[in-house]
Amino acid sequence: MMAKLLYISANPKGAGKSKGMQIGEAFLASFLASQPDTEILKIDLFDFDMARMDADLISARGKLAGYGKSFDELTETEKEKILKMHKLADEFIDYDYYVFVSPLWNLSSPAVLKTFLDNLFVTGKTFVHTANGPKGLLTGKTAIHIQTRGGLYTGMPMEALESGDRYLKIALRFLGIEVLDSVIAEGLDAFPQKVPEIVADAKTRAIAAAKEMARIPVEV
Repeated sequence: MMAKLLYISANPKGAGKSKGMQIGEAFLASFLASQPDTEILKIDLFDFDMARMDADLISARGKLAGYGKSFDELTETEKEKILKMHKLADEFIDYDYYVFVSPLWNLSSPAVLKTFLDNLFVTGKTFVHTANGPKGLLTGKTAIHIQTRGGLYTGMPMEALESGDRYLKIALRFLGIEVLDSVIAEGLDAFPQKVPEIVADAKTRAIAAAKEMARIPVEV
């Protein structure tokens, strides 16, 4: 069975200007060298149609999960939005590997990435509630985050304030996905003269991470 990889980018600059996406391309090239038959889909979250957690969607989720209402009892707008959420979750579930590429903005990820993740939290589909707490259903899948940072966080006082990479890993693990160590390129704004060196180092680590991910077998 052909493996499937979903490449999710959250940077409005595009691959030509985004250093993170350039690192991501190095990752993909390395992964495909190890698994050349892998089917890959790239999505740009700044140009991606997805449901947003507004009053209608919150109401629809509450009626279906909390109040025992049927789908037919939802309003037409609620039906449209909950179907869009479930469609995205279904498509996401269909993949084996996930690569997230995003910058650190104001201590967190771009809002479009949080919106995307919101669509994945579907009770009974990606996780279930048990007597021992919630349990993720997306086991046998693997993800990695490639993140660029303007400042220095790792091992620094600012590390405790970083919530983009941290939240993404928490969310994916909650859903049962195995998450590899992130590839972080930081100090890009703090040390502009060192940008080529920082990016080159990150690409080297991304290539190694891709080889590691490619060795993880797809769960049939």
